[in-house]
Amino acid sequence: MIHRHPAATPASARHASVSVGNLRVSHPDRVIDPSTGLTKLDLVRYYESVAERMLPHLQNRPVAQVRGPQGIRGQLFFQRHDSSADDDEAPLKISTTRALLGAAQLNVIEFHTGGARLRNPDKPDRIVFDLDPGEGAPWPHMQEGAQLLRSMLQELGLQTWLKTSGGKGLHVVVPIASRWSNDAVRAFSKAVVEHLAKTVPQRFVAKSGPRNRVGKIFIDYLRNGSAATTVAAFSARARPGLGVSMPVAWESLPELTSGAHWTIQTAGDHLLAQKTDPWADYAGCRQSLSTAAKALGLKFAPRLPSRT
Repeated sequence: MIHRHPAATPASARHASVSVGNLRVSHPDRVIDPSTGLTKLDLVRYYESVAERMLPHLQNRPVAQVRGPQGIRGQLFFQRHDSSADDDEAPLKISTTRALLGAAQLNVIEFHTGGARLRNPDKPDRIVFDLDPGEGAPWPHMQEGAQLLRSMLQELGLQTWLKTSGGKGLHVVVPIASRWSNDAVRAFSKAVVEHLAKTVPQRFVAKSGPRNRVGKIFIDYLRNGSAATTVAAFSARARPGLGVSMPVAWESLPELTSGAHWTIQTAGDHLLAQKTDPWADYAGCRQSLSTAAKALGLKFAPRLPSRT
């Protein structure tokens, strides 16, 4: 259920601690984003409002967290292992609303997930193409770039889903059957990016680094790998404005103004007004890479799914 998200907490309503659901939020008035005055309480309430939609993107996956005890201007900590577990390498997990809100209470701002599920960590069930604009690349080029990537993947027989990154870019997501290795999936995503960079060099580059992508778009295929993560759908970003990574319909791409089109202040009203879920068919889609890989000149065969 989506609740209307309030504006930043007024001074008259400040307390030493506040309850959100059954969780006590300490230091609720601590400002996380000085540019807007948004507080820890605002962030926890945002996550409470989107928990039902966000949890399917977190459950059964390794979760990495970006913590900001002093807000977005302070030092940020990236954590991928559960420090409370006996095993130092145990992945973090978020399975319930309470766990999500508990993480926010512990100053977690961002939530990232891997491409494979915990039960089958060597065989991802999605590919993420992260469109990252270089300096001077105008937003209309980002919109055009996302559409060009979508068209190429459609020609390869693959359906795609779109979301904002909550920062500067866009994410194009391809759900796949969990039958190919991390290395194979990364090789496929790299081949797609290299083909686009060769075909449309005025828009795309296949090499990372600021000097390589001035005025162009780098599509980060390295989001696909055994240790790689991508910011989860509905996660806030630890950047001025606290933008949100929002799933959107392809038909809405022309209406977007940036990768941070929605923030924790505006996402609630957007979701309340939403008549249909643009990602309604995503969870049930598991596509084969065989034909698409062959078309790109790649030779790899799917492995049999694990019986776990």
